[in-house]
Amino acid sequence: MTTILNIKTSINGENSASNQLSEVVINQLLEIHPDSKVMVRDLASDPIPHMQTTHFLSFEIPHEERNDEQKEASKYSDQALKEIEEADILVIGVPFYNFSFPSTLKSWIDHISIPGKTFSYADGVLKGLLKNKKVYLNFAIGGVYEDKGIIDQMESYLRTLLGFIGITDIEVFRSEGMSLPEIREENLSKTVAEIETVLA
Repeated sequence: MTTILNIKTSINGENSASNQLSEVVINQLLEIHPDSKVMVRDLASDPIPHMQTTHFLSFEIPHEERNDEQKEASKYSDQALKEIEEADILVIGVPFYNFSFPSTLKSWIDHISIPGKTFSYADGVLKGLLKNKKVYLNFAIGGVYEDKGIIDQMESYLRTLLGFIGITDIEVFRSEGMSLPEIREENLSKTVAEIETVLA
């Protein structure tokens, strides 16, 4: 059975274009893998705290040796790690906020980037430990930018972060003009058609 992890990050809920694109991707995947299990992690409604010293220090202590405070501090990472380790496919909605992705997504990445769990520097060489996983990044950008550099930079940054923990099989879909009513639906439809073609 294929396990799909749907990471939501938009604060716009049902009106979110990135969530809509992710839903299309998941529906297409379910046609290919009808027995799939879908898990949802909504970082907008249930965010993981930004990394603090107590979180970081708890990672270095074996789970069975942690006290109550350390177990409380590490519970966010423990759950996020469990979900990503179980997942075969990750579908991540990525809205464009102030020329970047939501900080809640960065916090999630911080909590899954754990030495010995998702990456290693054994023998002095970086090795990502998460293998055989596919990621779909679904970007929703409010405006339309002639210079795509800032969008390319955001995509490159996420590719680097995911590659750091071993995930390099990444497919990207983008839809611009999501805050412009006159072109939103047309552009969204074009991206949906692209998804359906790629995942046919």
